[in-house]
Amino acid sequence: MLIPPTHTSRFTLPFPLSPPPFLAMSAAFTSAPPLLFRGASARAAVIPRRSRRARPSRAPRMSARATAPGNALTLHVDAASRRYPILFANAVLHKPETFAPYLTGDKALVVTNTTVAALYLDRVTAALAAAGVAVFVEVLPDGEEFKSLEYAAKIWDACMRHRLDRKSTLVALGGGVIGDITGFAAAAFVRGVPFIQVPTTLLAVVDSSVGGKTAVNHPMGKNMIGAFYQPHAVVVDTDVLATLDDRQLAAGIAEVVKYGIIRDWQFFEWCEANIDRLVARDQAALRYAMVQSCKHKADIVAADERESGVRATLNLGHTFGHAIEACMGYGAWLHGEAVAAGMVMACEMSVRMGWISSDVTQRVERVFARASLPIRPPPSVTLQNFMTYISVDKKVEAGVLRLILLEAPGKAVLTADFPESVLFDTIMHYHQLYKASPGTYEHAMLGLPQ
Repeated sequence: MLIPPTHTSRFTLPFPLSPPPFLAMSAAFTSAPPLLFRGASARAAVIPRRSRRARPSRAPRMSARATAPGNALTLHVDAASRRYPILFANAVLHKPETFAPYLTGDKALVVTNTTVAALYLDRVTAALAAAGVAVFVEVLPDGEEFKSLEYAAKIWDACMRHRLDRKSTLVALGGGVIGDITGFAAAAFVRGVPFIQVPTTLLAVVDSSVGGKTAVNHPMGKNMIGAFYQPHAVVVDTDVLATLDDRQLAAGIAEVVKYGIIRDWQFFEWCEANIDRLVARDQAALRYAMVQSCKHKADIVAADERESGVRATLNLGHTFGHAIEACMGYGAWLHGEAVAAGMVMACEMSVRMGWISSDVTQRVERVFARASLPIRPPPSVTLQNFMTYISVDKKVEAGVLRLILLEAPGKAVLTADFPESVLFDTIMHYHQLYKASPGTYEHAMLGLPQ
């Protein structure tokens, strides 16, 4: 049954926005203006109503250009600000020719973390030195909780200490945290220096390393301080995935599956059929998943570099997921884990809007569960907690909350066209499931913190 349009009205949250204890000193939550919820007359990407039997979208046409010499494959991202390659190859981190084309000056600073440094730092620094540049290193602690201005400043301190200039290159060797913080540091240092992404997690390969969204976290919100700043190259050595632990692999699989959910239902069906191969680290399946995901990401970035339109759909589940990450404390849940639960919530809300059938949500849940991903939010994150963090989400504009929902299988939209009651009911649905069967609910979270 379709939900009828609601009249545009100013909606004040029916409870005080009291933050969790670690944010209690901040006045931002108590002084922020209330959110607005808009119905069918909203100006923000209002979408037409669809029946529950809306047809799945067809696979989009890819615009990313690819070349494939030998066992390597190179895609190109045609962003408005810069065109750059994504190189897929095996065992290339130790080769000077991997990096030489993208080094513009005589110095390079490699930023990595303690975990990745033990695995790959020596071969990357040796390759850079052999390419003819002086190489410096900044090793940060490992974890989402260190993606902050404090640790970005350590990168800038290293840049100053080693006298880097505008032609020097920063190299981000690590997962999404290292890529985001290094990219942000590169964007800000002397108003912009070249940087190279060398992702070492599946999530970083298929999502954060491509597209130029760089940022650090603020205690009140994830990725709230950042810049759009494209890398000069993305180097994917597929051999590094062998050292990923199972949780990190699953977190990356969540972002792979996301591309099918939001824009290519045939790819989602491929993920359904091949999820066991991905979990088992089948090299052919992983390579196909990575390449297809990066093609989708490159296509979207080429069309909308600064997230003014279609690029926002990449954030399916992220509004809920970021609230989970922030409320639980950065690092307790991996980003991909929180987003998996958030995507299930977004699908459930889309069902309640009458836009998709409950079968779609169930299929998404089954795929994530087979990858050992959570399909429920932690019960300790209350309605009040969710609304507190949602109120400072980056997609809030002029006090109006916008969400990414599914108009049809494989077709996500950015919309403010929903009643507040549907959002509240969606969140409360999971608390009701927990109360009805705590053991079953906890099993659906796979032992993650509650």
